Amino acid sequence: MKATEEFRARAGLRLRDSDARPRGAPDQAMLDKMRDDISDLQEMLYAEHKRKLLIVLQGTDTSGKDGTVRSLFSKLNPMGLRAVPFKAPTDIELAHDFLWRIHREVPRAGEIAVFNRSHYEDVLITRVLGMITPAECKRRYAQIRDFERMLSESGTTIIKFFLHISKDEQRERLQARADNPKKHWKFDLEDLKQREHWKAYQKVYADAIKETDTGHAPWYVVPADSKSYRNEVVARVVLATLRGMKLDWPAPDPRLLKLKVR
Repeated sequence: MKATEEFRARAGLRLRDSDARPRGAPDQAMLDKMRDDISDLQEMLYAEHKRKLLIVLQGTDTSGKDGTVRSLFSKLNPMGLRAVPFKAPTDIELAHDFLWRIHREVPRAGEIAVFNRSHYEDVLITRVLGMITPAECKRRYAQIRDFERMLSESGTTIIKFFLHISKDEQRERLQARADNPKKHWKFDLEDLKQREHWKAYQKVYADAIKETDTGHAPWYVVPADSKSYRNEVVARVVLATLRGMKLDWPAPDPRLLKLKVR
């Protein structure tokens, strides 16, 4: 299996369109095998019922957050998997601190939680649209680092993915949605307004990644112009992370070793 470190966020990160392209041909057979291995390890995590795994998916519109979830986790035991989409906060959520609605959804013991968008929206769109000051953004970076450290120290393994697509690829995907009646439900005209801020979003994504990339909550920048390559890279990282947790089946009740069912 190819190394995963080449996709780790680096100091001085810049999000260039050229970096969104695949770095090789995807291997479907390898992806299928990795899905099976991820499923086996998830079963161990669920059986152990102690540790947790949080997967954060971030990216611009059409970057493939939904598609990544469908591709990689279709074989997992649904009892131990939870996908959580975060949309615009409600009035109740806005009445609390920005992490309140996030903390409610973190994974439980034995569970994998996949965040489709996350607490990072509160240092992305809010910054692009001028909803928070630079000082407030800096405070939120620190609060996010503290929050993720607390989760890590409480038994949650965290991996964060930025699904990086180019501006041209986003244009093609948006047009494909507009042309396909079965995809109209996914098309939001607001996406076109946000696209006008493309350069600003690339900058605030890069800043957020650099400010919150840590050893216990690492960021991976995934080339996502190719959907199949994107899925393979995310699978590689998830599989390596689960293997690194050194999971095993819980010890059985000693009475089972002598049990004879009649």
